[in-house]
Amino acid sequence: MASPANAERVTRMGTEPIGRLIAEFAVPSVVGMVVNGSYNLIDSIFLGHAVGEVGLSAVTVANPIMIVFMALAMLVGNGGNALAALRLGEGKQEQAERALGNVIALSVILWVVVAAAAACPPLMEALLSASSATDEVRPYARTFIQILCFGFILQSIGMGVNNFIRTCGSPNIALGTMVIGLVAATGFNYWFVIVNGWGVAGSAFATLAGQACSAAAVLSYFLFVKDVPLRIHMRYLVPQGKTVGTILAYGFPSFAVQAGLAVVNFVLNYQLVRYGAASVIGTTDALASIGVVNRIGMFSIMPLIGISIALQPLLGFNYGARKIDRVRKTLWLGIAVATVFSVLEWATIMLFPQAIAEAFGIADDALVSFTTFALRVQFAVLPFVGFQIIGANYFQATGQPAKSIFLTLTRQILFLVPLLFIMPHVLPVIAPQFDGLDALYFATPAADFLAVFTVSIFIIWEMRRLRRLQNSDRFAHP
Repeated sequence: MASPANAERVTRMGTEPIGRLIAEFAVPSVVGMVVNGSYNLIDSIFLGHAVGEVGLSAVTVANPIMIVFMALAMLVGNGGNALAALRLGEGKQEQAERALGNVIALSVILWVVVAAAAACPPLMEALLSASSATDEVRPYARTFIQILCFGFILQSIGMGVNNFIRTCGSPNIALGTMVIGLVAATGFNYWFVIVNGWGVAGSAFATLAGQACSAAAVLSYFLFVKDVPLRIHMRYLVPQGKTVGTILAYGFPSFAVQAGLAVVNFVLNYQLVRYGAASVIGTTDALASIGVVNRIGMFSIMPLIGISIALQPLLGFNYGARKIDRVRKTLWLGIAVATVFSVLEWATIMLFPQAIAEAFGIADDALVSFTTFALRVQFAVLPFVGFQIIGANYFQATGQPAKSIFLTLTRQILFLVPLLFIMPHVLPVIAPQFDGLDALYFATPAADFLAVFTVSIFIIWEMRRLRRLQNSDRFAHP
């Protein structure tokens, strides 16, 4: 049982000023997600300079599968964390600890499944083909993916279980566990890739080494720190059907975000190979260039996801405690913070696209020019994406997974995937100066606009529902 002082670290989510809580939770959460997203950037930067376009292309091919790994980690981690926050808000600590234990058990089960898939050659070849691996890139991508598959449990613990530390009222410790991993991964990347020349395999092993450090720090918090609000208990490591079902239901929106992103990457790689072959850029350079743009895209939403994760325990606790005014204030302040981040990211990309391209080892002038223009077009609507992500996550945090799932799928699946097929046929007709390859990066801002519009409608409806809920509570408790 947690001490009164540690219990207060949880209950204060329903009493302290919202602005102060968001600042306290969001700063380490945002930095933490940036740290997590930096793994992919670090791999790309080191490989781009050490191996060249082939190395960047290999990471691009591996990227959809790596996103699936993150999706699985978030499925159980974010789902369990959302459940724990709600139960803590309801004063049910035992059920919150059961959620933590079941998340660890589910992480081990998923690791076994992922490792078994990596050890099956026909399945690996099918995944590489689905990711449009060319003959030149295939062996590099295969090596990279298999190494990460065998160490998947490290990512699942280091990222998924990490969220519970934040719900325990220790966001700075949660951040520290992630920073440890990034620093280690950076050092090992330099040692393995640059010093020893181990190439793609070295980069993958460096990533696992960093994740191992992070996972060890996360487990140490729950096992060895005294008086933590949540503790790992052996009896809760046995999966319970109802708890597992709730975790998966609450975590599915986060999974859908990443799974949708993976689908987009599979489709994008296919289209890049198809239209890159017909362009002067060529297939390998197209994969390398748009792969860089795509990784910047994933990195740009990491702070926004970090804000949404930081808001999750605050929204969940106050919604569970029926403190509707605090729920509304948390949502709108969170949207404001996310919008500020979105605008700053957009300004950076618009002002320094060439420097971004060259940082990844892209040296050819024509390819730098192509990458620069693609960056500016693809991120045109970025200032509004923060609203879309926070709005969709709100429904997950307040126990409305179906709405969150739908809103999450709009941006990545319902809008972007069809546009990736439609735009190469439509844009060259409307604007003949652009070819099919150019059209691929115009699809993202169009999808972003449609997704933001859809979330706006749902948020308006939800504000009306909250007013009715609050009025009914006041009537029941005058």
